[in-house]
Amino acid sequence: MKARPCWHVSEPVKTDKPTRVPRKNLSRDAWVAAARKVLEKRGIAEVKIDGLARKLKVTRGSFYFHFKSLKDLHEELLNEWRRANCAPFHALSDANYDDGLQLFTDIVHVWVDEAPFSPALDLATRDWSRTSKALATEVEENDNLRMDLLTQAFQKMGYDQDESIVRARITYFHQIGQYALSFKEPRDIREQYQPLFGSVLLGPRVRDPNLKKR
Repeated sequence: MKARPCWHVSEPVKTDKPTRVPRKNLSRDAWVAAARKVLEKRGIAEVKIDGLARKLKVTRGSFYFHFKSLKDLHEELLNEWRRANCAPFHALSDANYDDGLQLFTDIVHVWVDEAPFSPALDLATRDWSRTSKALATEVEENDNLRMDLLTQAFQKMGYDQDESIVRARITYFHQIGQYALSFKEPRDIREQYQPLFGSVLLGPRVRDPNLKKR
């Protein structure tokens, strides 16, 4: 009698490769945050859908799930700038100040505290405005608002209109120049020098520049 063949059924080969789990769609905020980083570091020309998708390791479809177009994302970036860098000054403009030194102090703290103000976003948006007339107008309007607030502060301290304008410009140009140079120093050092900066910028009409924000 012939022996029956013994059929051997092999077991599935096991591997250590994990099962791939599909990645969920990123949120709109995640796209905006990634685009903002690119804007601040490399400029608006480098904010591109394909580049962001590669950075976030997703497809273009994820982008179009949240945005109609790249222009839509650009507008959201501008809203980030408006919320963080413009709204605090509009709030100061709407407030009622009788004390010029207090107004000056609160303006300076917007810059010093950086909460929510972002120097990098401000500088990047200023660079962006060189390629857009509409944005250039908006940036100019916000520059004027900031300088007007400083001028009001100096006038309330007792300086005449011309000197108030000049002192406001010196203060503002000093601040913007610091951003343009990407000058950075530890917060404790910045706070250490703040009274000296205050003394120089505020002039002889202010004896004690060490005033806390209200």
